Amino acid sequence: MREEVLQQLLAINARFYEEFGTSFAATRRRIQPGMRELLARLPDEGCWLDLGCGSGALAAAWQAAGRKSEYAGLDFSTSLLAEARAAAPGISFVQADLCDPDWLDRLPRKAYDGILAFAVLHHLPGADLRLRILRQVRSLLPTGGMFVHSVWQFQHSPRLLMRTLPWETVGLAEGDVEPGDTLLDWRSVLPDQPTRVGLRYVHLFSRAGLGVLAEQSGFTVRETFESDGATGNLGLYQVWQAV
Repeated sequence: MREEVLQQLLAINARFYEEFGTSFAATRRRIQPGMRELLARLPDEGCWLDLGCGSGALAAAWQAAGRKSEYAGLDFSTSLLAEARAAAPGISFVQADLCDPDWLDRLPRKAYDGILAFAVLHHLPGADLRLRILRQVRSLLPTGGMFVHSVWQFQHSPRLLMRTLPWETVGLAEGDVEPGDTLLDWRSVLPDQPTRVGLRYVHLFSRAGLGVLAEQSGFTVRETFESDGATGNLGLYQVWQAV
């Protein structure tokens, strides 16, 4: 992927969260069923880092569960982090952008027992960028450490598929992006306010593609399952172990 295309895709998502962060957070007050299932059985020890912590729904659930393990959240969005700090007082939150090569320098520590990244990887454009970030994630974990994540499987929803837009909408062509790259619209509907439409870049992952990424970045896939949405398959969850 050309650098200028990558930067344009990143800008689409950055603009979305800048303009729609508050209304988007209003739709994410509770964690997804797959996240709740994992929270109930993650080891309750050590220190965990949540990449793309958003508005703090998982941080609040972590606190409410009375977990002994330490939690820290990271996100690039100022508005979402403000929501997170209000939702989970006492939790450590860091503002950093995973697409910044130096995001590791913003962390208060350089080693974690487990790392979480729910609904994050599919917003990272470019195979090279995703691999670089996953190798950085691996560098924070000991051998045997866990990387737990989910990606969106919007292809299972006819409603979401109807919201796909041609790349020409943003001045790009199909050949500019990679297979699986998708442009979706998002509707903000708040009480007493007109509907507003935003754009989001999303990458559609396959299980095979995730398996290749795991091997390339120093992990092995230990568990895979689907959850979320009315059909129970809008999120693909995986547990990777550092090797």
